[in-house]
Parts: sequence; C-alpha cells; structure tokens
Amino acid sequence: MNIEELSGLPPGAIDHFRGEGIEELYPPQAEAVEAGATDGENLVAAVPTASGKTMIAALSMLSAIQRGGKALYIVPLRALASEKKEEFEAYERFGVTVGVTTGNYESTSDWLATKDIVVATSEKVDSLVRNGADWLSDLTCVVSDEVHLIDDRNRGPTLEVTLAKLRKLNPRMQVVALSATVGNADEIADWLDAALVDTDWRPIDLQMGVHYGNALNFDDGSTREVPVEGSEKQEAALVRDILQEGGSSLVFVNSRRNAEAAARRLGSVSKNELTAEERTDLADLADEIRDDSDTETSRDLADAVEHGSAFHHAGLSSTQRSIVEDAFRDRLLKVISATPTLAAGVNTPARRVIVRDWRRFDPSAGGMAPLDVLEVHQMMGRAGRPGLDPYGEAVLLAKSHDESEELFDRYIWADPEPVRSKLAAEPALRTHVLATIASGFARTREGLLEFLEATLYASQSSEPGRLETVTDTVLEYLESNDFIERDSGNTDDGNDADAAGAFTSAADLAEESGRDETLEATSLGHTVSRLYLDPMSAAEIVHGLEDADERPTALGLYQLVSRTPDMYELYLRSGEDEKFGELFYEREAELLGNAPSEFEEERFEDWLSALKTGKLLEDWATETDEEQLTDRYKIGPGDLRGKVDTAEWLLGAAESLAAEIDSEWTVAVREARARVEHGVGEELLELVSVGGVGRKRARRLYDAGIEEPADLRTADKRVVLDVLKGTKTAENILENAGREDSSMDGVEPKSAGSSDGSGTAANASDDADGDGPATDATETGDADDSQASLGDF
Repeated sequence: MNIEELSGLPPGAIDHFRGEGIEELYPPQAEAVEAGATDGENLVAAVPTASGKTMIAALSMLSAIQRGGKALYIVPLRALASEKKEEFEAYERFGVTVGVTTGNYESTSDWLATKDIVVATSEKVDSLVRNGADWLSDLTCVVSDEVHLIDDRNRGPTLEVTLAKLRKLNPRMQVVALSATVGNADEIADWLDAALVDTDWRPIDLQMGVHYGNALNFDDGSTREVPVEGSEKQEAALVRDILQEGGSSLVFVNSRRNAEAAARRLGSVSKNELTAEERTDLADLADEIRDDSDTETSRDLADAVEHGSAFHHAGLSSTQRSIVEDAFRDRLLKVISATPTLAAGVNTPARRVIVRDWRRFDPSAGGMAPLDVLEVHQMMGRAGRPGLDPYGEAVLLAKSHDESEELFDRYIWADPEPVRSKLAAEPALRTHVLATIASGFARTREGLLEFLEATLYASQSSEPGRLETVTDTVLEYLESNDFIERDSGNTDDGNDADAAGAFTSAADLAEESGRDETLEATSLGHTVSRLYLDPMSAAEIVHGLEDADERPTALGLYQLVSRTPDMYELYLRSGEDEKFGELFYEREAELLGNAPSEFEEERFEDWLSALKTGKLLEDWATETDEEQLTDRYKIGPGDLRGKVDTAEWLLGAAESLAAEIDSEWTVAVREARARVEHGVGEELLELVSVGGVGRKRARRLYDAGIEEPADLRTADKRVVLDVLKGTKTAENILENAGREDSSMDGVEPKSAGSSDGSGTAANASDDADGDGPATDATETGDADDSQASLGDF
C-alpha cells in the first residue's frame, strides 16, 4: 500500500512520513490499515521487532485525532516513554501536541488534558484512574505497546486491569495492542474484541542459528565458518567476525557480573576496529560516565567504553544507560554485553545478536533454569536494523553437538509460549481489587466480580469458581485491615452517581440493583489506593507506626519500609546472616513491629534482608559517599538510586498514612524521608532546602559555620566563595537563599585573600565584600551546576 493511499490523517501527516523516507507501507502495516486501524477499529498486531509496529500505532492515533479524539500510548518502561515522546514530537510540526507522564503517582496530570497524544507507563495510567483524572474520559484511542508483558508476574496485572478499566470507562474507545509474536495472539484479540494481524514478516532477513566448534549453522540449512582462535571465547570470535564486516553486536548474558566481565574481554576485540576519531569521541563519553558517578561500576564502564565496548544492566544509573544506548545506536560503541532486561527495553538493534547464556538462576527451580522461548526470541529480534544492516543474525552458543541440537529444538524451531494472565496471584489482586472499589468501578461484590470478568484472566480461566474464591479471600484481607467496609443489606436501586466520582456512570451501568453485598473503601483505603501502595505495604507501615512506643529512629523507619512488598530489598550474601544478625541484636529496640523468631528461618532471613536495606539507607542518610556504599553493599549506582527513590516514595506515603491514622510520629517520618531524599544528617536538612545545595555543599557550608539558610543571607561572601569553589554557583545559591545582593563581583575566596583560615561565617558582615579583584580561577569545575547524581556537590 502506497503512503498516498492513506486517508483520514491530519493535514501534513502524509508529507511528514514521506519526508521520513516512507513511500510504501510494510505488509503488516498495510494489513493493519485494511483491518480498520485508521477507522477506529480495535486491533492486535503481533509482529516481530523492527517490523513497523510503531507506524501502526501512529496511523491509529493520528486518524483518531483527526476525527476530534485524543490518544494514549502506554509503554512498560520510563525509558521507552522518553523515546516514544521524542519520536511523536515530530508530529507537532503539523499541529499534533504530545505530552509524557511517568512519575508522581498522586497526580492527575491535568495539564495533559490539552494534549492530543499522551505517553505514559501502565503504572502511571493506573494511578491516573485511581486519582480520578477527568481527561481519561476523553480518550478515543489507546495503544498498548509490548502487550505480551501481561504475562509478566510483576507488571502484567497492572496493564491488564488498566486496559479493562479504560475500556469500561470509554466503551467505544479504540484499542490497539502491539505485541511480539506470541503463541496465543488470537486469545488476546478475542479478549479485546479486536481484529488480529499476526505475521512473522520482517523488513530484512533474520537468520537464527547455533555456533558450535568453528561453524555457525543457520535455520535455513546454511553454514558460515567463524573460527575460534586459540584460547578465544566463542562470543569474542563472533564479535570479531561481524566487526570486521562493519556490523555491531549485542551479547546477552545471565548476570551483571558476567556482563561486566564480557565487556572487558570484548573491549580487547573492539578496540582494534576503532578509527582515531572514534577513539576521541569514546574518550569523551568515558569522561561523561566518570563524571556521572564516582564508583567502581562507573570506572569499569568508562574503561570499557574507551575501547568501544560496554555493559548494560539495571545497576547502571539512568544517565549511564542513556549514554550507552545512544552511542550504540550511533554505531560508536561496537558491542554491548547485557542482561536480558535490555531485550525488553529501548530500541538498540545490532547486526548480530549473541545469546551466550540461555539459562539463569531461578530460586523456584532451586538452580539454573532455561529461559522462555519468548524471552530468547525477544533478544534475537534485536538483530538487524532496516537501512543499516543488510541482514540480521541471532546466534546461540553450544559446547557440544548434542547441545547444538537441543538449542535448535528448544529455541530455533520452537514457537513462543502463550501469554497467560497473572492477575489471580493474590499480591496483584489485593492491589487492584482495592483500587477498583476505591475508584468507584465496583460498589458491590457482584459488580466487582462482573468487572473482573472483563479481564484476560477471566477469559483464560478454566477453573470454575477460582476467580470468585480468590476475590473473596482478598476482600476478607482488605476488610480485616480496615481498607474496606462490607454491608450485606439491600442496595439502592439505580445509580449512585454522586458517590463514585468521575467514573461512576460507567461503573454503575454494570451494577444490578437488588440484594447484594455492598463494598466501600474506608478513608484509609482511599488513601492507600491514591498513594499507589500495595495494601500489604500499607498494613505493614500502619501496624509498625501504631506499635511504636517511642519516637521512631531513622533506621527503624527505613527497615519498616524496606520490609514492605513495594521495596525490592537487598538479599543476604554468604556470611551476612551473621553480620546482620549481630546488628539486629544491637539495635533491636529501634525496629518497629514484632520480629520473627530466628527459628523461623525464612521469615527471619527476610527481616534481616530488610535490615540490610534499611542500614544502606541509614548509611546514605549519614552522608557516606556513593563509592563506599556501592563497594560496601556490592551494588551499582543505579541500585543505590533505585533504593533511595523507592524509600523516599514509601516514606512520603508513610507520612500520609501517619496523618490518616492520627499518629504522633508524623514529624519523625517526614524527617526520615527528607534525610533519605537528600542523603544528609538531620542538622543539614534546612541547608539542603536551598536550591543548588546538595549533600556535599551543605556539609562544607555547615563546617564553615553556615548552619541554616538565614546564615547565607549574612555570611562573609569570601567564606561562601571559599566553600562553594565557583562564583556562578555561589551567586545562584545566595540568590536562592534570599540574599539581597548575591553578586560575587570583586570577591576573592577567604583562603586567597586572607591568612585567617578560620572560615567562621555565620554572622560575618558584608563590609568585607569586594576585597580584591574577581578571579575566573574559582569557577573551575562549575560548567555544569545541575545535580547529576547522588554523589554530586
């Protein structure tokens, strides 16, 4: 289908796509249009990576906008949200506005009401529904990217319930679901009342095969010789081979440690293929990585990047991941070794994908277990980029002839597993049942069950009564923790439009009048739902605060939030059970709630894991630097930032819960949250409230006698300049502190202009300002004053 044949798009859209080099639609795109994608029809597109799924989404959304509607694009990851926003912003040149929202789960993001396309994560959309965002009622088209992730135990239920709620809220809304090729795309299409485009077509050929010995054997029967030289690893030989051809490589391994080790080894291969210009550019990138975080992980990554290699895993900071991904897309980096998380992430194609490790540790299996076919196919689908690669190759590595045959049977010839709903797992169901009641989608047990019948789980369930049984168990839990109230009396006939808020009309249509058990969220239940907490997390926090006889310490609060289901706690390494067992007995009095007996081995180990996580947060909040923390706890900078961000969110939620239950410890929670947010001791909290003052600058100011914002308004400017090391920085901070004259013109640092090195400045006079000429030397290192990482300032 020629692009000129499309109709119903905004004026200028055809010219835009033509300017992007699109003259003709790919077959899956043409099939989607013929199935009604541009006419508002529901559609499931199950097609391989790089086969034009985003274009199907774009045509659906733009045609909906042209009809006067509004579109929502749901992504599984924040990084993907940023990528898609950037892609869709190109449409603004022909009048289509775009917005993105991913964080702040208590916000309704009302500013998005004026946007034509909104990009958001499924968790954010779920929170918007819970908080009653009015503009959701205006949606006429919703695109769900990577919809096969409904199969994911952690994130899948949220996406599933969110789609069900949006469909109930807007019964005539178009749903477009984009998926990898899966084993039961027809079931997903039936659930969504959608047409199905299911194809394995790709714009360039993908050859899948297994490397064994010195030969790469492909699924079409062809063979390519790739010899392994001497003590060389198989993956090194394969990377060297494709680099000499001008292609790039992705190598998937099963752990962070293996990713880092592989990057070091593969750097010795990639460095031989670099031009002088590339070496210079890579050295600049390495400096950016070192500047982002002063940790061993950052130094190791920077060293690898200088050689044209990199590793990618969740332990990296978001800045580091972006640097690696962008440089790889630009073909500046030649090879990335990555954990499987990259396969479900942003767009990072390579000419050759090498799946080195097809097993990983699975606690439920008690050891190493094979990866799913779908996951391996997702990795393999990264091979080949249209316009840059003449073909794509995806390679598994075998150590024996028998293993080679096994890999062909297990992955090359196999179909991906079917997508199965994980909604019936109790952790997911208790969260979404409370949210469904609190947001007014269900007022009675019958109405709740009727809503749940609209989920994929219900359409797939073959066990009669299973959904009802699990739901009743969840309702009992929510009632016992005062999150909901149940009443078995008569319900009123008709609709309760006033009580259900923004979504009542849609909800009440599904309710039947007559005798049924009514369900209503309590004030506490509404708060928990609004805060986007797992009800079990809320119960843990509430019970911990209620049991506290004395003002909780920071460690007590940090350990409390660390043992909630919403915190992914650090696990105990070999020998650490003894170390943290000793810490437990030393500081047991500070911990909130009843500790399990050490004879309850599994529960006690979980308690100690939460204590380890809480101790990490306490160390951070007592100004231990980032490098020491990452080394002490054997984590990456991304892990540290993730724990800090999660703790800040959970403590903010704990503050709201404390206020809800009239706890006397609200202030203690607030201070613990502020300390973990800024990574400082209690005495620095006022100073870090000044814009531009982070943990390191606050400590230097405090040690110089500047202990609160008021001191910055009266302090000797020479001392301020001496502490802050830059005129621009000093001026910005003084201005933010409310100083009338924040100019540093003519001011020298105290240490440069006086032999008096005492530095006491809290109440110094401004009369000393202006001694000596201004100097540019003090501005060294202040080219970028933004707070780029936890360790800055």
